[in-house]
Formats: sequence, structure tokens, C-alpha cells
Amino acid sequence: MTQKSLESLPIDIHYNKLLDWLVNRRHCTQQCQAILTVIRDKVSKAKESSLAEESNNQQIQELLALPQLNYFHVKQVFESLKSTDTGKKNYIGQYASQSMKNWADIIKLYEKDGTYLAEAALLITRNVNYEVPAVKKQISKCQQTQKECARKEKEYAANSADLRKQYAASCKQLGIEGEKIKTELASLVKDLPSELSKFAESAKSLNDAVQYYDKFTKFVTNNNDAINVPLLKHILSKGNTTTYEWRIGKAPKQIDQQDISIDLADEQDAGANGADGAIDWSAVDEDSAIDFGDAVNFDLGDITVESGGVLAVDGEVVLENPDIDAIDWGAVEDLPSAAAGQQTDDSGTATGKNALSIIDNPETRNNFIDDLLELKAFLTQRVNELSHDASDSHMLSAPSDIHLGQNEVTNMLTKVKDILDKLTSVQMQHLMLIRDSPRYVDRLRDSLRQKLLLADKMLQSEKEMAGTRIEAVNEEKDLEPQLELLRKQTKVLKKQLEDEISKKYTDRKVNIIGEINTI
Repeated sequence: MTQKSLESLPIDIHYNKLLDWLVNRRHCTQQCQAILTVIRDKVSKAKESSLAEESNNQQIQELLALPQLNYFHVKQVFESLKSTDTGKKNYIGQYASQSMKNWADIIKLYEKDGTYLAEAALLITRNVNYEVPAVKKQISKCQQTQKECARKEKEYAANSADLRKQYAASCKQLGIEGEKIKTELASLVKDLPSELSKFAESAKSLNDAVQYYDKFTKFVTNNNDAINVPLLKHILSKGNTTTYEWRIGKAPKQIDQQDISIDLADEQDAGANGADGAIDWSAVDEDSAIDFGDAVNFDLGDITVESGGVLAVDGEVVLENPDIDAIDWGAVEDLPSAAAGQQTDDSGTATGKNALSIIDNPETRNNFIDDLLELKAFLTQRVNELSHDASDSHMLSAPSDIHLGQNEVTNMLTKVKDILDKLTSVQMQHLMLIRDSPRYVDRLRDSLRQKLLLADKMLQSEKEMAGTRIEAVNEEKDLEPQLELLRKQTKVLKKQLEDEISKKYTDRKVNIIGEINTI
């Protein structure tokens, strides 16, 4: 291949090897970067003076407004200033303006040892390897943030709606609207005694089932003394009487019943100034301690009861009564006690829990539910037996009033289940808990309000996510022009550097290749 054909071939230089290529071919030196530091200081000072002198020249102002001027920008500024009054020369052919002298010195420094070529190569490498990828990465991060925020917005909105649905469902179960929880619950609890009495009326429909249970038990066990569902039988015969009547066996002469008291005041107001009834033990000092008097000796020694009515302590006779003989402990009978160790009062006055009706009293209500569950279990077993063995051979010898069909027993079972379902419903359970402990209404109110607080928190989080998403959108809008400007500046600088290198090789075509062409 001839020399002429070689010179017609283009020169391809990878952008990442530009500086090394220029140094190897001695178009610039390794000390160029140190010279660039000096040049940039001079450019910064020259910009300040030119901004003040050429405040009315729009073109120069735009050039000087660039964040970093390179050699080609400096030449544009210099050429623009030459056409103004600042570019006039004196009679000996020198520039009269110090500003022009400064820019001229800067251009000479740039062109000395090819420093401007090194600067262009460094700028291209930095833009392609760092600046452009950094802006692209930030834009990608903004787009990812937008997607993530949009997803979380939907989640928070759905969670908030779900929590409000849960709140509405809980209020519906309680039978309240949920606007003023404590007030609405208090009004429901006031009607609770009358509502509970309705269960006693409903229980009358179980009379046939109870009789069937008794007859069946007597036939199977052959025991006429077996007692089934005693509390249910009491309610069937006497209704929802007081607990006193159930325990004592007779109606009270007087009922001292306390009304349900629910504090409807705000919790913060109720607890203000320490009005919680607690004793401040720190206020009690030794001087103000309670005086219980002289110490009392409770040691009574060895007490013995001897024959002849003699009472002796530590061997010393303290009481002698011949009419009192030794106590016959065998003659002492066990006294009947109330169920579960409860003390009954036969004075005729029903107080405390004894004044409550059977179904209103939590203890006897549980017994009532136990009786219903026992009856339900029996009827369920009978339905299963009748459905699996139509002949029911073991019942052939039973009395005729025990021979009931499957449909009849199923109807009895349905009635028992209806009463149990109503008595153990969510609303009734909460109302009974409030009835047994009025402070429970505060915990119930707090539990319900927690759902609303969480729903509001979800809405607040949704708004925060929306704000973050909008910030990411705005940031992306700001970064897009920056990216476009970097791309444009890099491509212009690439073309300018290609032209400058081409001049040094008799206008041979120069191509700077690599990722610079795909930014």
C-alpha cells in the first residue's frame, strides 16, 4: 500500500485512550494537567472582570455563565470580545483592555504544548465514563422510586379501606354506629337486663327437650334421682329470677341492685390531676404513722378444756363451770355451704351479685350456658343415633313417650342452638363483659379506635408516598435537560477535537470511537 493510500485512511482513536494517544505522538505532555490547574485559576478571574465589563452583551454573558469553560469556549469569548469596544487596540497594536490581555494569555497557555488537546480528551473521558452514567443512574433511580411509591400508595389505600371496613363490621357486630362508641355502648348496656330476660322466655320452648332428656336418662340409667340441667329447669319453672332466689330457694324481700355505671367523660379529663384514687404513700412519713396503741400479745398459751367445765391456760384454771362438759366434736354436723364456697345471706335482702338475675350474673349465666350445651350434646347424639340406626333396637323396650322421630329431635336441637347462638354472639359477649366490668368499655373503645388510627396512619403514609413520588417526578424532569446538555456538549467537544487532530495530519479524517457514540 502506497504512502498516499495510507494517508487517505481515517484515524480511529478510542475515547478512553485519547490522552495516551496524544502524549505518545507528542501532541501534548504529561505535565498538561498541572498547567490546566493554573489556566483554570486565570479563567475564573478573567470571567469576573468580563462579566462586569460586558454586562449588556447577551452572547458573552451566556458563554461566561457556563459552569466550566474549555479552550473552545475561551476562543469564542475572545472572538466575541474582539468585535466590541473591549477588543480595540492601541497605536502600537496591543490590546488596550486588560480583559483582552487576560484572555489572550489564557489562549497562549492552552496552545503551549497542546494543553487544550489534553483538556478536551480529559473532558470527553470524564463525561462518557462518569458524568453521563451518573445522571442516567439518577434518572433510573427516580423512575424506580416512582414505581415503588405508586405501588405503596395502592397498598396503603387498600389497607386503609380494609381497616375502615373492619371497623364498620366490628361496630355492626356490637350493634352501634361507631360515632360515639362509649355513649352508644352505654345505651345498649342499659337495655341488657331486659334483653337477657328474653332468653328466659325463649327457654320455655325447650321444655319438651328437657323432659325428653329426663325421661331418656331415667330409662337408660334406671335412676329416678338423676338431676339434669338444674338451672335450666329453674328458669323454665320460675323464669329469670334473682341469683338470691336460685341459691336460697325463696324470693328476696328486698333487692339492693347497683346500676351499671359507665364514665362517659374523656379519659384524659378523668385522669387529670391524679384523680385516680391511688394513695400517695410518699406523703406518709414516720411521724404521721398510725398509732395502734400498745403491742398486743396474741400468744394465749396452751388452752385445754377438762371435764367438769374447767377451762385451763398453761395449767392454770381460768374458768370453772360444772354445767359445761367436754365438747363432743362428733355431734357437730357439717354445715351446708353455698356452691363454690360462696356465702349466702338468708336475711331476705339480695345484694351484690345475688341481686342480679340468673342470666345477668356471670357465674350463673355460665351455668345456664353449660346446661344448654349439655342438652345440645344429648340431642346431637340422639340425632346421630336415629340417623344411623333406623330401628334403634336398644330402645324397643323404652316407654312410648321416648320413641321420638329424628325430625322431632332435630327441631328440639335447632331451638337449643338458636338460643345458644344468640346468647354467645359477639355483641352479647361484649355487652356482658361491659356489664361485668364497666371499665371494659374503655378497652373496647380503644380497640375500635385503634383501627381508625391505623387507617388514618395508612392514609398519611399514602400522602407521604405521593409526595415522594412527585419529588421523584420533578427531579427526573430536572435531570433530563442536564443529561441532554451533557450529551450535546460531549458530541460538540468530540467534533472539535477530531477537527484539531485532523489539522495536524493534513486534514485526514479522524474518528473518536467507543461508547461516546452511544451516550
